[in-house]
Amino acid sequence: MSAAWGKCFDPDGARYGIPTYPWRLAPDGLATRRQLRARGLRPGGQPIAAQAMRINRRTSTPRVAYLYRVDLALPVRPMTSRKWGALALAMLARRTCPACRITYSYCISRRYGLCGICIDANHAAQTGS
Repeated sequence: MSAAWGKCFDPDGARYGIPTYPWRLAPDGLATRRQLRARGLRPGGQPIAAQAMRINRRTSTPRVAYLYRVDLALPVRPMTSRKWGALALAMLARRTCPACRITYSYCISRRYGLCGICIDANHAAQTGS
């Protein structure tokens, strides 16, 4: 048993105030949000039941994933037509360049916030070439 594993094993919650298990060693019946979503479930307002923890080797800081009880999870709410419409508008905004107003088939990089043509034009204007 390594020292890092010992720091992450606290099934009674005496050290962290919540039952804590090493990464990938949580008991059956507990799942993360992503694992619940893959099963078509959501936490549904239930409190955090436990946490899975691992120690980062490089920085020695803990990484934590909260766990929820699967038996108390609720089914995911279905998407309504209004939600689909809002999602379509949001994706359209991510594909439209704010400078030239051209809509592309891909999402524009958030780093620059412009399409490649506008980035090149701004770069050429700044360098004077």
